[in-house]
Amino acid sequence: MAVKRVSPEEALALVRDQGYAYLDVRSAPEFHQGHPAGAYNVPLVHIGPTGGEANPEFLPVVARVFPKDAGIVIGCHTANRSDHAAALLERAGYTNLAVQRAGFAGRRDALGRLDPGWVQKGLPKSQVAEPGRSWEELKAGRP
Repeated sequence: MAVKRVSPEEALALVRDQGYAYLDVRSAPEFHQGHPAGAYNVPLVHIGPTGGEANPEFLPVVARVFPKDAGIVIGCHTANRSDHAAALLERAGYTNLAVQRAGFAGRRDALGRLDPGWVQKGLPKSQVAEPGRSWEELKAGRP
């Protein structure tokens, strides 16, 4: 089954109306600077002083938190990590995935035109994770 690509508004509708979870795959510091309200944070990559390093706990933590048939909207900063995370999850057997195109901050095309993201659309955001949804809690097994 192909992974759906959805606009920020469509992502919000999937979460609000169809019970999807929003999975933010940005690093924990990025998530804490601002994220879609109600999002879960499981980083695909940890960002450190020397750059990004793949998170070896990504798939195990997602598998512990979400069943394979769960509806999941995947988001990141501009949709690059989201696309990669969706491919990993699809290979792991997840069947109901959507990538929120343009991510949290929006994405520019080759001509410099902005595809507005979550922030530009003025959708609900937060800097505080809901209980059990931060990376720190999820990796510790406290979802």
